[in-house]
Amino acid sequence: MGKTVRDESTASAYWAAVNTFCSLRDVHVVADAPVGCYNLVGVAVMDYTDAIPYLENFTPTSLTEKEISSSGSTETVRDILDRLPAADRHIILVSSAESEMIGSDHERMLEMQFPDVTFFPSDSLGEDEWQGRDRALQWLFGKFDDGKPAVIEKGTVGIIGPTYGCFNSPSDLSEIKRIINGCGARVSRVYPFESRLADISSLKNSEVIVVLYREFGSSLAESLGRPVLYAPFGLEETRQFITDIGKLTGNTEKAASFLQEEKNGTLKPVWDLWRGPQAEWFPTVRFGVTAGKSYARGLEKFLSGEMGMQCMFSHYTPGADNTLLRDEIKEKQPQFLFGRMADKIYLAELDSKTKFIPAGFPGPIVRRALGTPFMGHSGAVYLLQEIVNALYDMLFNFLPIQKRSITAEDALTRITWTGEAEALLNELVKKAPFISQISFGRELKTRAETLARKTGKETVTAELLRNIG
Repeated sequence: MGKTVRDESTASAYWAAVNTFCSLRDVHVVADAPVGCYNLVGVAVMDYTDAIPYLENFTPTSLTEKEISSSGSTETVRDILDRLPAADRHIILVSSAESEMIGSDHERMLEMQFPDVTFFPSDSLGEDEWQGRDRALQWLFGKFDDGKPAVIEKGTVGIIGPTYGCFNSPSDLSEIKRIINGCGARVSRVYPFESRLADISSLKNSEVIVVLYREFGSSLAESLGRPVLYAPFGLEETRQFITDIGKLTGNTEKAASFLQEEKNGTLKPVWDLWRGPQAEWFPTVRFGVTAGKSYARGLEKFLSGEMGMQCMFSHYTPGADNTLLRDEIKEKQPQFLFGRMADKIYLAELDSKTKFIPAGFPGPIVRRALGTPFMGHSGAVYLLQEIVNALYDMLFNFLPIQKRSITAEDALTRITWTGEAEALLNELVKKAPFISQISFGRELKTRAETLARKTGKETVTAELLRNIG
């Protein structure tokens, strides 16, 4: 009997292809996928993980049982392509696991009837989303490069990596661009974000390539024949990154000057915390990480290697055994856990007091603000600030606060409600935001009954409820 995988944390290469191709401004993706299957990647995952708007450059074929079990998907694909309005976008047809299972290969049909449409077999059954993104990026370059020799533009840096569905990418990308510009270099291309198909060829003209994520993008970067750097975490890696950017782009002096400015400015909060009484807590902090390769490696290196905190475990999610991970959380009980929604659920199941900090998808969280980086110097400040604030929050729980509770005498006084009062309560609750209606109603009911007891009444009336305001 095969091993049961608990809470799979990565999507398939189908998701990877859509997340990559839809990032390009002049591409329209047609997904050869069953009814409903496209919703996760095209709507739900985007809206509930990173507040990305509905993908207007995405169309599903909505295969039914008929296509999957007997007729195949060729006719359905042909009808979709015929109906698509003419637009200034290149169409890429992407296979899904279901279309691959029935052997849908549309290369010949497209060549004969839709020569301007490109087919991409996503290998949804064989690769996870990080492998899929890596192959999709390389495939795009191989397909749409102009074939001309590279003409190196001095002082330029190309960035490979940010696609839809990458945790915290707007903020991390902003920080890396800030550092590159600070070194006196120029960001010539961000691929695939901020790019069109016509821009892909210009990537090879960059003097230096920066790969934002260690999970994917390195295959393309290394094939370009340019010096390759990876986005840094923490103090030492960022110092080395700044030095390397300066050296490789002919801006050594500018980079050295920028590094000094960073020490006196951006990094000042780190020095202040390090010299303050908070630093005494750092060696006592126990943390764990379950995230993508970049975050798992980077958080351990910065928080443990440089700040002296205790790393209880650091797992790269595609290779993590979630059953064993749940047991490890229970056994080691870290103070902080950087992770995904699955890890937050494990903490709730165990009734753990661990502070959860989002550090990866899947998870219902928005990370669109540019002030929450994990990478670079700004990331070091942000992470340290979050941890110290959480430690202060933990201390608050030890304050000798006197809580007002209902006395035994009050509890014996049973409060009833008139029908009019209950109807009014329901109307008031309906006006509250949906997600908070339960807690709002409970609080309002408690306040009404407390007021009734204080005024010597045994019944809550509509008039009394209105008096609460």
